[in-house]
Amino acid sequence: ISGYSLVVQARDSGTPPLSSSVTVNVDISDVNDNSPVFTPANYTAVIQENKPVGTSILQLVVTDKDSFHNGPPFTFTILTGNEEEEFTLDPHGVLRSAVIFKHMVSTEYVLCVQAKDSGRPQQVSHTYVQVRVIEESIHKPTAIPLEIFIVTMEDDFPGGVIGKIHATDQDVYDVLTYTLKSEQKSLFKVNSHDGKIIALGGLDNGNYVLNVSVSDGRFQVPIDVVVHVEQLLQEMLQNTVTIRFENVSPEDFVGLHMHGFRRTLRNAVLSQKQDSLHIISIQPVAGSSQLDMLFAVQMHSGGFYKPTYLIQKLTNARRHLENVIRISAILEKNCSGLDCQEQHCEQSLSIDSHSLMTYSTARISFVCPRFYRNVRCMC
Repeated sequence: ISGYSLVVQARDSGTPPLSSSVTVNVDISDVNDNSPVFTPANYTAVIQENKPVGTSILQLVVTDKDSFHNGPPFTFTILTGNEEEEFTLDPHGVLRSAVIFKHMVSTEYVLCVQAKDSGRPQQVSHTYVQVRVIEESIHKPTAIPLEIFIVTMEDDFPGGVIGKIHATDQDVYDVLTYTLKSEQKSLFKVNSHDGKIIALGGLDNGNYVLNVSVSDGRFQVPIDVVVHVEQLLQEMLQNTVTIRFENVSPEDFVGLHMHGFRRTLRNAVLSQKQDSLHIISIQPVAGSSQLDMLFAVQMHSGGFYKPTYLIQKLTNARRHLENVIRISAILEKNCSGLDCQEQHCEQSLSIDSHSLMTYSTARISFVCPRFYRNVRCMC
C-alpha cells in the first residue's frame, strides 16, 4: 500500500460541542527490498552459424516489485561464459553475437547473466542462458502464389489489409522476412514479419504485379502476387442479382468454389463471350450459415443485363450450377415478410465502400464492400 488518507476530527467539551476536521495524507516510502526477477527464470536460445556480427539472439525480460525509482533501468552484466567475448549485452537486455559462430568450433555456450536494479542499496539477481549454435539454413523458403481481387466504388478505396502471403521453410529455426520492391511502396506495403499485404488508399482500376520476396536470412525467393482492382459503376447496382448459397463460409467460397462457379455462371448467363461478369460482393447472411453473392453482367456494348433476364437464365441453369455448389435461393428482390405483391415491391441497394470485407486464403484473397438491401411496398 503506497499511502493512506485519514480524516481526523477534534471536538471540544463545550456546550454545544464544536468540532473541526482535517485530512492527513500518509505516504509510504519504498525501500529497495525486492530483487529483479527474470522471466523465465532461465533461458534457451539458438543462433545459426555464419550469421553476421550483431545478430539479435535473445531479449531478456526483467521486472521489479519495488517502486519505479528502485527498479529500472537495470544494469546487465555477463558474469561467466563469455571469456572469449563472443557475446554482447546491451542496456536494454538484448543479447547479440560479437563473432561469426561456427557449428564445428562449438555447439553450445552457457552464460551467467546478472541484472542489477537502480535502488539504494542495489539488488541483484542472476539467470543462466544456454545458447546453441546450429547449422546454417540449407532449405530455401517455399511460398504460394497469391491472387488478390479488390472490388471498390469509383476512386473511393480506403485501403487496408488485402491478403497474406503463406510461406514455409523446412529449417526449423529459420525466421522468414518479407520485402517489397521499393518503387511499389507508394501503393502497397508488406509487413516484413507476417507477410500481410496492405494497400494504400485510392487504387485505380487495373492489374498490379507486386515484386515481393521472402528470405530466411540466407536464401531469397520471389513470390508471385497479382492484384486485380475493379471499380464499380453506379449503374451496376441497379442491375444486380443475388445468389444465396447454403452452408458455405466466405473463405471456403473464395478458396474452393469462386473460380469454378464464376466459369459455370458465365456459361449459363452470358449471351456473348465478350460480355463481362462482375462479382460485386459476397457477405454472410446474418444469423445463418448462408452466403449471398451479388453480381451483375455488363454487355460488350456497354449496357447491363436486366435482373429479370438474369433470373430467367439462372433458373433454367440452376441444376447445372448446383453441380459446383448448393444454391439456397436466387433473389432479385427480397420482399419476404412484407405484405405486398412482388410487382409492388421496390428494392434499393446501397454500398458502403468504407466498410471493406477481406476474405483471405492461401492462394486467393477477395476484398469487397459491404452492401445493404432496402425494400418497401409501393402499394
